[in-house]
Amino acid sequence: MAPNKGYCDLGFAKVDLHRQARRGFAEVIYCPGKTKDYLKKIIKVLGTHKQPLLLTRLEKNTYTYLKKSLPGLTYNPIARAGYTRSSRKNLRGHVTVVSAGTADIPVAEEAVVTLQVMGNRVEKLYDVGVAGVHRLFSNIDSLKRATVIVVVAGMEGALASLVSGLTSCPIIAVPTSCGYGANFAGLSALLTMLNSCSPGIAVVNIDNGFGAGYMASLINRER
Repeated sequence: MAPNKGYCDLGFAKVDLHRQARRGFAEVIYCPGKTKDYLKKIIKVLGTHKQPLLLTRLEKNTYTYLKKSLPGLTYNPIARAGYTRSSRKNLRGHVTVVSAGTADIPVAEEAVVTLQVMGNRVEKLYDVGVAGVHRLFSNIDSLKRATVIVVVAGMEGALASLVSGLTSCPIIAVPTSCGYGANFAGLSALLTMLNSCSPGIAVVNIDNGFGAGYMASLINRER
C-alpha cells in the first residue's frame, strides 16, 4: 500500500481503500476487461481491509472461479453481480425499483443488488410499463411509500415521466437498450428521459443499473 495515500498499488490496479470513508461505500469492481487473476487479487486486498464487495457485470464462470477462494461470495445471475451480504440489520428508508417490462429486469436487478448491498430497504415493482398503465396505478401505494424511486425503461422510455408525475420523491431514471431499430440501442429512451417535462428526474447512462442504485442510495441516506 502506498504510504498515507489510501490505496494499494498492485501494478495493474491501485485499489482505493479510502472510498468507503469518502463516499459511504467501498470501491466497486467493474469486471469486464479484467482477468480472473486480476479480480482475485483486487478482491483479496479489499477483503484484507474488511471492505464490502460488489462486483458488477460478473460472468457466471468467473464467479465460479472466484468463489473457490471466497466462499462468502454470492451471485445474482440476472443482474450479473457478485457480492458479499451486508451485515447491517437496520436497513435504511424505502427505495422502490420499477421496471417497464420484463426485458428491463436485468438492469433493474443490478440496481436492486447495489441498493441492498449498500444497506437500503428495497421493494421491486416489475412489468408495469405504459402499454398497460393500469398495472402501475394498481400499485400506486408502493410508489408513494418510497423515499426515492428508480425507474428502468427501454423502448420510448416514457415511464419515468409518468411515475414522477404521480409521486413526490426523487426519481432516478435508467434507459435500457431494449427496443426495436429506431430505439437505437437505448438512445431514444435516454433522450425521452432527459427531455422529461416532469421535474425531479435525474438520468443515468443506458443500462446503468449500478449507477442508479448507487445514486438512489446516496439520496436515501440523506432523507
